[in-house]
Amino acid sequence: MTDTRPWLVTGAGGMLARDVLARLAVAGIPAVAVARADLDITAPEAVRAALAAHRPAVVVNCAAWTAVDDAESREAEALRVNGDGARHLAEACAADGTVLLQVSTDYVFPGDADAPYAEDAPTGPRGAYGRTKLAGERAVLAALPETGYVVRTAWLYGAGGGNFVRTMIRLEGVKDTLDVVDDQRGQPTWTADLADRLVRLGLGALAGTAPAGVYHGTSSGETTWYGFTRAIFELLGADPARVRPTTSEAFVRPAPRPAYSVLGHDRWATAGIEPIRDWHAALTEAFPEIHRAQTKEDPA
Repeated sequence: MTDTRPWLVTGAGGMLARDVLARLAVAGIPAVAVARADLDITAPEAVRAALAAHRPAVVVNCAAWTAVDDAESREAEALRVNGDGARHLAEACAADGTVLLQVSTDYVFPGDADAPYAEDAPTGPRGAYGRTKLAGERAVLAALPETGYVVRTAWLYGAGGGNFVRTMIRLEGVKDTLDVVDDQRGQPTWTADLADRLVRLGLGALAGTAPAGVYHGTSSGETTWYGFTRAIFELLGADPARVRPTTSEAFVRPAPRPAYSVLGHDRWATAGIEPIRDWHAALTEAFPEIHRAQTKEDPA
């Protein structure tokens, strides 16, 4: 029997949530979109009331404190959202028997590996943001051992918000050359691809075909920010030689960036779902829409 209950998507104003909602619409799945103004996940009473009102089959938690550098000086505030907020959702879901998909991050790892991090690899965040997201992961897995799903992602881009691809499109039009770090490796991931896997994972959870636990929702393959930027320039028809490699030391930030953020994807096989495709193939498909969105916002 088809489950006709709606899915509740938090953080609905964000780039990923918009693509999750679009994917749900294509699948004909009813959805309730709640932005920060609609639901403060740091308030447990509000979370319980939202679940009681909507009775969702699945909650997709896209709400998060994502200001990585600000988290270094405001860790308690970030923890309220990323840790406590996830815990409140998990506890409410546990009381109602609801599936929870918790979006997490590569920052829970130290970033010093030389091979892709497996889903069960030891964590060890080096910064405040990673610590707060790891707290959220642990809360979800503890409260929902059978219906809690943690999906770690990284290097997200899409048409529906500010991100690295849109920034590089803008800078290509105003800079003769760009210096971009070439000593951080990761997996650029299109939000539409991640949204598809989140929806499929939620459906698998409802059908009993997707084991609960940790999954890695990043593209296959790997590159550096430098390699990523060159690919963007090529899609723009711009000379990729205008992109010059540099090191992280040239862009000192308050929060440490992982040198190696490549994640392994073996767990998807247990759910009968293929991992996300190669990053370059995804970028090629995504690019026209992102370029249109950026050009519309910044026609100059």
